[in-house]
Amino acid sequence: MLDFYSANAILMAMNKIVNFFDKLEDKIRESLSRMPIVYTFIGGVAIVLFWRGVWITADLFPVLTGPVSILISVLVLLITGLFVSFFVGDVIIISGLKKEKKIIDKTESEVQRDITTLKEIKEEMDDIRKMLEKKQN
Repeated sequence: MLDFYSANAILMAMNKIVNFFDKLEDKIRESLSRMPIVYTFIGGVAIVLFWRGVWITADLFPVLTGPVSILISVLVLLITGLFVSFFVGDVIIISGLKKEKKIIDKTESEVQRDITTLKEIKEEMDDIRKMLEKKQN
């Protein structure tokens, strides 16, 4: 059994490892963001390899038949709250609740009206920010 100091040392080491990879990920993401085609290619290959590994690993367990796999995955996705957001998406759900059209179904004039409204809102926000800055001084 681990004593307190050993457990604490393990947690500290794990924290250092997580921080290292977090900073590394930030640097790599920043670099790759400047090359979107390369970024897309690398991400696409990595995703395919990940799912290939999952598939091959699942094949090692005879109990994971098609229906069993579907049942397990649906339960896990429902429990974690990912089922609807992954397959439908938050934007579609929110636009449906607001009774809005999808962007693809909007006419050019509707899109232009939305852009104009957003610009007006931004201008109002800028005015409010300036007023607050004046009051602080």
